[in-house]
Amino acid sequence: MEDSLIQLRKILEAVLLASDRPLNLEQLSEIFDEDRRPARSVLREVLEQIRQSCDGRGFELVEVASGYRFQVRLEFAPWASRLWEDRPQRYSRALLETLAIIAYRQPITRGDIEDIRGVAVSTNIVKTLQEREWIRVVGHKDVPGRPAMYATTRQFLDYFNLTSLEQLPPLADIRDLEAIGRELEAKLAMSGPGATGSGVDELGGEDVVPEDKTLH
Repeated sequence: MEDSLIQLRKILEAVLLASDRPLNLEQLSEIFDEDRRPARSVLREVLEQIRQSCDGRGFELVEVASGYRFQVRLEFAPWASRLWEDRPQRYSRALLETLAIIAYRQPITRGDIEDIRGVAVSTNIVKTLQEREWIRVVGHKDVPGRPAMYATTRQFLDYFNLTSLEQLPPLADIRDLEAIGRELEAKLAMSGPGATGSGVDELGGEDVVPEDKTLH
């Protein structure tokens, strides 16, 4: 039994290292022949062993919305990022605030977002968020013009190292949009092996944010 668990652990490590995306328990189970598939409880137990074995190492096993993945620990991201020649993408505060409103108030229309922010939401911001697959249209509001209603995606959760929206700071604790933007920036810095830093840049554009930036 012990030998079989050791072998299972090696298989899971190899598969997770080879995968270019997170894998959930069902996907991990399907790599085995049907008559030899381990129970999900066994998979969870072995994955926990793998996670613990990463303590003190430069990488870790994390669970995000789409499943499990290996990733570089945050403190080593500055070195890992040097493997990529391109400068890491950075996003404007306006884009992060828009994303935060969608995350907390979804499903929500562009007009509702503008009412909260007090300024127009540029088409470029919405386009960037959709191209990143962080938001998607989930329906249309039953009002004249039937505006699209936006919600966050599983890719959004994966990118920001979240398993669910419940891991976002409670809205009762953080009501200021700038504070929420900073929180997303912190998550952004932790996402992906090459992610480093945060700040305002050209992606998503920039606009003037009014003094009243609370979510009511």
